[in-house]
Amino acid sequence: MAMNLLHRLCCSSQYWARSVERELLPWSLAEVDLGDNTLEIGPGYGANMACLVNMTPRLTAVELDLPLTERLQAKYGTQAHIINGDGTATGLPAAEFSSVVCFTMLHHVPTPQLQDRLFAEAFRLLKPGAVFAGSDGVHSPMFRLMHVRDTYNPVSPATLPERLSRAGFGDVQVQVKGGQQRWSAVKP
Repeated sequence: MAMNLLHRLCCSSQYWARSVERELLPWSLAEVDLGDNTLEIGPGYGANMACLVNMTPRLTAVELDLPLTERLQAKYGTQAHIINGDGTATGLPAAEFSSVVCFTMLHHVPTPQLQDRLFAEAFRLLKPGAVFAGSDGVHSPMFRLMHVRDTYNPVSPATLPERLSRAGFGDVQVQVKGGQQRWSAVKP
């Protein structure tokens, strides 16, 4: 999952961290109960984790990129359990988490099949009645331009409900606003 230099600079910036704290997470997680044991798939530079560590008693994160994993381990220490691994096959125990979340990372998963495997893994990891929630950008010329020489595979909000249902989720909600989409889906 490649990211160009401009994209890496943006995602590691204070501006992005403030945007996540003030806008993205409050909107993405409105009316979502994270419960007491949350897994974040693909935390990247950790802007979401900075908020999530205060929103849930126990936070685990799975990050594919080893240098980012090490950076997050150094930054969060005992506040969160950071695992270097693949969000499509975490190796974590089934039915372990009260919530699974991911933010602005699905478009970096290179194929729809791998995205579907990520949805299936989120479903497997959740306890019955628990929620999978998150947000991502939607395709636009500007969003595409930001991803020149990046992995760019945005999920269509028109197909996301069916794809989450196919993974086993119920009560699927998807909303689009200002070039972003958010979703929540419950494991029955």
